Amino acid sequence: MVVLNKIYTRTGDAGTTALGNGDRVAKHNARVEAYGTSDELNCFVGVARLDASDETDRALSRIQNDLFDLGADLCRPDMEKDADAEYPPLRMTQAQIDRLEAEIDIMNADLEPLRSFILPGGKALAAHLHVCRTVARRAERLAVLASEAEQVNQIAITYLNRLSDWFFVAARMANNGGNDDVLWVPGANRA
Repeated sequence: MVVLNKIYTRTGDAGTTALGNGDRVAKHNARVEAYGTSDELNCFVGVARLDASDETDRALSRIQNDLFDLGADLCRPDMEKDADAEYPPLRMTQAQIDRLEAEIDIMNADLEPLRSFILPGGKALAAHLHVCRTVARRAERLAVLASEAEQVNQIAITYLNRLSDWFFVAARMANNGGNDDVLWVPGANRA
């Protein structure tokens, strides 16, 4: 259980923050950037939920919880020491990816194949989900960057990749099953 008695600690005033294992690193560390961006994504998901129907809202609620799991995973280096930790670190699992893939397949089954790239927009929920998609991609890029310097759970990176796909398909569903998608017209404004 998490207990937060005091919100400010002053320990980060010099530009460092503590990771899940207690190590202090710069706030611009790639690992910190990755889990900070997943937190930003969680906020955008919260905004998207304002326009979501019951079923989509429940799915987005699950995703928000997963994003906290993801942040807990990304903030904890030293995966080889997981078994020896006083409190076993929370790690993303293949089951979380499998759930996203199953949901993508269900949503995508009702959509017409794409014949053009889609411009972010259409209905409000779709626009919010496209923002979520791009922030998920940024979090993924940052997690990959962190993995070049130190060990990062590959399942966490894969989850972010699949999550951006989920947001894309969900945005199409939010746009009246793709009927209200805004299609890119290459070169439409060049003349």
